[in-house]
Amino acid sequence: MVTEAVKKQKTKPKKVNNLRHAEYYSMQETFDELFARAGKKENFGRLMDLILSRDNILLAYRNMKGNTGSVTPGTDRLTIHDVEKFTPDGLVAKVRNIIKNYRPRTVRRKEIPKPYDPTKTRPLGIPCIWDRLIQQCILQVLEPICEAKFSDNSYGFRPNRSCENAIAAAYKLMQRSHMQYAVEFDIKGFFDNVDHSKLLRQLWALGVKDRQLLYVIKRILKAPIQLEDGTVVTPTAGTPQGGIISPLLANVVLNELDWWLESQWQENPIVYNRKAYYDTKGRRIKSHGYEAMRKTRLKEMYMVRYADDFRIFCPSADVAYRAKIAVTQWLKERLRLDISPEKTRVVNLKTQYSEFLGIKMQLRPKKGGMVVHSRVSSKAMKRIQTVAKEKAKAIVRPQHGTTDVHAVHDYNAFVMGVHNYYRMATAVSVDFSRLSYPAAKILYRLGKRLKKEPQQPTKGAVADRYGSSAQTRYLKNLPIAPIGYVQTKPPMFKRQAVQKYTPEGRQEIHTNLEINTSLLKAMAQQILVWRSAQYADNRLSLFCAQYGKCAVTGQPFQSLADIHCHHKLPRAKGGTDQYNNLVLVREPVHLLIHATTDETIAKHLAILNLSKRQISKLNKLRIAAGNTPISI
Repeated sequence: MVTEAVKKQKTKPKKVNNLRHAEYYSMQETFDELFARAGKKENFGRLMDLILSRDNILLAYRNMKGNTGSVTPGTDRLTIHDVEKFTPDGLVAKVRNIIKNYRPRTVRRKEIPKPYDPTKTRPLGIPCIWDRLIQQCILQVLEPICEAKFSDNSYGFRPNRSCENAIAAAYKLMQRSHMQYAVEFDIKGFFDNVDHSKLLRQLWALGVKDRQLLYVIKRILKAPIQLEDGTVVTPTAGTPQGGIISPLLANVVLNELDWWLESQWQENPIVYNRKAYYDTKGRRIKSHGYEAMRKTRLKEMYMVRYADDFRIFCPSADVAYRAKIAVTQWLKERLRLDISPEKTRVVNLKTQYSEFLGIKMQLRPKKGGMVVHSRVSSKAMKRIQTVAKEKAKAIVRPQHGTTDVHAVHDYNAFVMGVHNYYRMATAVSVDFSRLSYPAAKILYRLGKRLKKEPQQPTKGAVADRYGSSAQTRYLKNLPIAPIGYVQTKPPMFKRQAVQKYTPEGRQEIHTNLEINTSLLKAMAQQILVWRSAQYADNRLSLFCAQYGKCAVTGQPFQSLADIHCHHKLPRAKGGTDQYNNLVLVREPVHLLIHATTDETIAKHLAILNLSKRQISKLNKLRIAAGNTPISI
């Protein structure tokens, strides 16, 4: 019989990891306070004390260690595995020591192929692991301050915002707001041309007035770069693509553009000179002001931005061309950024497609009005077809060290991934049907091994999603996801109620864990002598994963002394501090796991009064530890 706790665990939605981590280390209330103060336009003069606080440093380590890039070495050849060997206090002391007279190590430059054109590359900067940890510490404190100042029209690299939200906003402007022209902007080498002095002044204007912090950020921007040929150069402009803090700094740079564009129409003072009307949710209705503004020569324009990629939507060609000229001049004069003339253009959405984030969109007539018709962009189609064919070939002829089963799982993950993203295109089924034949042609080389029907009932995400499709084929009873079987799904708007830095907004993201939070905080603050940061952090993860209960008895822990972290494979036998090798149990259970005398075993069995199922769990841990099982 499945217990209630297990039921809740199975049905609980996927959590936002960074929120959970902030709660582990008691930092969420601090971030909430920063967000609230920034919303009141307060200034922040002593942020380095918070950045270098014990909880913030340990939280930075927790957020970093789950990133796939944490195992990628910088120029010093160190990875997250070198960091996790430190004790928690040793880790904190190391970061605080590095920040004194801070000089970042050389950043390793690597050229990686562009997703839509493998013949071209873009530079990726890989800072050393300790510099990445310091950037993460800074990011955690700066983000809530900046989030309170950022525009709602910006969607890239921000919490609880996505490409899907940006596409939804673009659809709305085209279809509901009747914006029939789009201006496609391309900033020439944006990440390589950000003006450092301007960026630091923008941070100051946002209220970040800690001179020591600004000095550290300046050092990060000026960090020397080692090119692939070994040459070392010192940048005079730009933000390092690949640095943890770079996306936030990029949004800071373009935030000034966001607010200037909004002041031209959406937040023009004329809107607020009219009599105020409010909707049922208490939001001001601006339509009356817009009606008055349309009688003037003001440019009606709305922006949707994702990082440095942005579109401006306008109702007419005249307004669109004027907007293009105005924005180009403003970017040059205020941000010292140039527009690429070849890639910046005005698009008539009634006759042409406008591409944005891998989707090409236009307006088509329907029932006396205009509706959005969208397709997968040509570049994206070419990339998807190339990758799909490569992964299909890997199923037919698995690469060295893999099997056809692994290749099927890899292929299915790719197909489901592109389906999940591109299904927001209204004609996605038409586009993906064109991709079906090239992949199927390769898979048919499997011959009789490829089946139309499963030999026995199959379960799992792929079977649930594609099992009803006649295009689905089976290899060793494993379903192979048909790339041509996909249905459109309207993109979701960014929900206004969702906000990472308010208690009410977080309720929309996830429900609170049903655990003893005060005991969790006490664990986070507990001093562990001669224990690694990995061990200390994994204890917190296990406490939440086990819902604050003993893994054997299922009883809630009552105190710190009652919580024992057991190594399944003892360290004396080569066991590590990795998550999978640890489990939290009560003290008498821990003694039973390691007990070898009949007297000790009988004593603690009498205390615990374990059921057969609990003894079975206990025996698994005893066997792993090298002890004989207890007879039931």
